[in-house]
Parts: sequence; structure tokens; C-alpha cells
Amino acid sequence: MFATRKSRFTLMPLIALGSLSLAVSIPTLANGHLYAASPQRYQTVVVKPGDNLWTLTASHTPEGGDVQSTIDRVVSENHLAGTALQPGQRIRIPL
Repeated sequence: MFATRKSRFTLMPLIALGSLSLAVSIPTLANGHLYAASPQRYQTVVVKPGDNLWTLTASHTPEGGDVQSTIDRVVSENHLAGTALQPGQRIRIPL
């Protein structure tokens, strides 16, 4: 008498769920701010006889700045094994 209907799987609930997810996430992602680091500037200095790392970096450290932190950055940037410098060596000092 009564014909039984087979229930079919439809994609409509999945499409609705996907649309709802996009409607919520796109405005959230669009409001995010990305901040890029400013490019680091360097001055290349040629080591002269009698120069040492402290005097070179102290002359390039801002007034009231920490000379030791500048030395640490110079050692890191130039891949120095220690603080000994050779005359004629080129050192990049961050500004």
C-alpha cells in the first residue's frame, strides 16, 4: 500500500555547514594585522691595528645603550668565535 522511500544521503547539510564556517572565519581572518620586522641596517668597518671589539662597538652604540648587547649582536652577526680581531678584517656592525 504505502510505498517506502529510501532515504538518500544528500550533500545539502555539508554545504550548509561549510558555508556557515566560511561566514564565521573569513571576517575573523580579515581583521588580523601582520607586522613585519624592519630591515636591519649595518655599517661595515675595516679593523685597524690596535682596534678591539669593545672600542668599535662602543663608538656605534647609541647614547645610553648597552655596549655588551651590541658586542653580542656583532659576534652573532659576523659568526665570530671570540672577541679577537685581525687588522684588515671586515666587521658588520648593526646600527
